[in-house]
Amino acid sequence: MDVLRWLFDAQIRVGDGFILWREVLGNVFGLLSALGGMRRKVWAWPVGIVGNAILLTVFLGAVFDTPNPVNLLGQAGRQVMFIAVSVYGWVQWRRSRGAEQEAVSPRWAGPRQRIVLVVALVAGTAVLTPVFRMLGSYEPVWADAWIFMGSLLATLGMAKGWVEFWLFWVAVDLVGVPLLFSAGYYASGLMYVFYGAFTLAGFFVWWRVDTKQRRSATIGTGFPDLHLSVGEEER
Repeated sequence: MDVLRWLFDAQIRVGDGFILWREVLGNVFGLLSALGGMRRKVWAWPVGIVGNAILLTVFLGAVFDTPNPVNLLGQAGRQVMFIAVSVYGWVQWRRSRGAEQEAVSPRWAGPRQRIVLVVALVAGTAVLTPVFRMLGSYEPVWADAWIFMGSLLATLGMAKGWVEFWLFWVAVDLVGVPLLFSAGYYASGLMYVFYGAFTLAGFFVWWRVDTKQRRSATIGTGFPDLHLSVGEEER
């Protein structure tokens, strides 16, 4: 029991403040999961689940009686959501390919799907804000709700293979950085800064992959016929 308490309370001292080692470790697992997602590897999902389980204990600081007694219910709730949706994504990607192969072919969501995603983000934030406030989440509560909804939609988008899911992560990071710093979760705040740049890079990587796939499909179906017609005219 003493060992478990030590693991929960282990800290990195930074001036007059501190960072929990669990917070650092959970974010490292999250980063590894993001790298796996960019490379479209199935192992990204179970690695992410481990990180989510660790961070769940971090963001329920008051519940677990840890050195940072602040509850971020949106952050904690999204770890539970991540675990559930990650199981779905894990199954979906394994059905597509093997664990050592690229598990999904990136593609853009359709116009209707994009509208649904944006409406769900805004409406979900509006609905969850008073709920999180009633439960005692950290202010500004709308930011916590925004992070929860954006994370949910981004994870679903990743499971579907939609290129746009990276942009939802960018939206989460823009709100998450100031919220986490103000709540004293400095390790997560710094990781969100890095994630912001990383998710933009991931977006362009998936965009290029989708463009390359479309170009290959066009060459494979259209250009040969065009080449044949030109050749016939020359003869």
